Amino acid sequence: MVIFANDPNRTSWLHVDSDSDFPIQNIPFGVFLTRDDVITIGTRIGDTAIDLAALHQLGYFDDIPLTDDIFLQDTLNDFIADGRKTWRAVRNKVAEIFDNNNTVLKSQTKHKDTVLYSLDEIEMQLPVLVGDYTDFYASREHATNVGTMFRGKDNALMPNWLHLPVGYHGRSSSIIPSDIPVRRPKGQTLPPGKESPVFGPSKAVDFELEMAFITTDANDLGEAIPINEAEDYIFGLVLFNDWSARDIQRWEYMPLGPFLGKNFASSISPWIVTLDALEPFRVHSPKQEPKPLKYLQYEGPKSFDIHLEAIIKPEGANETVVSKSNFKYMYWNMVQQLTHHTVNGCPVHSGDMMGSGTISGPTPDSYGSMLELSWKGERPVQLNDGTERKFINDNDTVILRGYCKNERLRIGFGEVKSKLLAAL
Repeated sequence: MVIFANDPNRTSWLHVDSDSDFPIQNIPFGVFLTRDDVITIGTRIGDTAIDLAALHQLGYFDDIPLTDDIFLQDTLNDFIADGRKTWRAVRNKVAEIFDNNNTVLKSQTKHKDTVLYSLDEIEMQLPVLVGDYTDFYASREHATNVGTMFRGKDNALMPNWLHLPVGYHGRSSSIIPSDIPVRRPKGQTLPPGKESPVFGPSKAVDFELEMAFITTDANDLGEAIPINEAEDYIFGLVLFNDWSARDIQRWEYMPLGPFLGKNFASSISPWIVTLDALEPFRVHSPKQEPKPLKYLQYEGPKSFDIHLEAIIKPEGANETVVSKSNFKYMYWNMVQQLTHHTVNGCPVHSGDMMGSGTISGPTPDSYGSMLELSWKGERPVQLNDGTERKFINDNDTVILRGYCKNERLRIGFGEVKSKLLAAL
């Protein structure tokens, strides 16, 4: 099926600012609470939210084989489980309905009043029920920086790192949408120079600049997903701040890896941008040496040119952009991650989330965490208000933004924004 929704010449009869992340070529998917306290599945064009359940009930999707309740859900899981053919058909139809040359809905005042919402009339929800969440460690620059800090430059990468996408199983119950505050976690730490641990609030809370992809039902127990089919099971991407408590993590991670230092909160942007919408921004991943094993070898461009920013906003002060990175820096791409995840027969379901791991670039201003930006706190980061940060302070708000842009088109993710509150 052709992706008609991506036509760069298409314009909408809804207002769209020239620098909007959400032109008619985007058509992301999300879940929101309406002014009538009804939860619905929707999309967005410009600063207008669109109730897809209402559109469906009014007959605008009658030529697509959809169940009556497909959009009358409080998560996108069932819609995602319908597969790529359905996602593509719905995006194409939404683009047709809101095309500047189509007056069918545009001329129906009552229908528009039922279907359309301004952003201040809705409250975004978590878009999927995340059954399982896996976080990868797939940026070579990030892994090298962290390894250099703790093991030295000569042993920065562990022996397996260049041969497989390293990952760990995270905690899905603490994944939250944008604008939900995060509480500074407590736990055990081993202060410098001490022989015994202490208990208390983390003194090294950090953000991690990541993206995450959402899967559909992919395989049964015991089956693997071949790498040339992996993209068929990836619905789309969100911005992802995988909060970390570095001092708690440093004490606990041997021998089994992250636990309390990582599972207290992970924040995601509320609109899922489909792989179809990102199609014009494909790029090749970094060259891999040594060549991976055959099951991880792929052909063609499998990454995307997504500009990323991390921002710190102290309470009562202006924003400071502390990092500018790009999704294309990922050494291990999404198809390799999903293929490796299932090569042992692990089943993947609709709504599962796979975090990219911190996305760091080759220069210090492109590092994706305060651990790297301040180099373990040894080089504090200067903010625009004159204060400095080694890590994140109480009442700081961390904002991640991301977008793709070429000569004709901008497709973005909006933002994920979270305020860090003091420990209880």
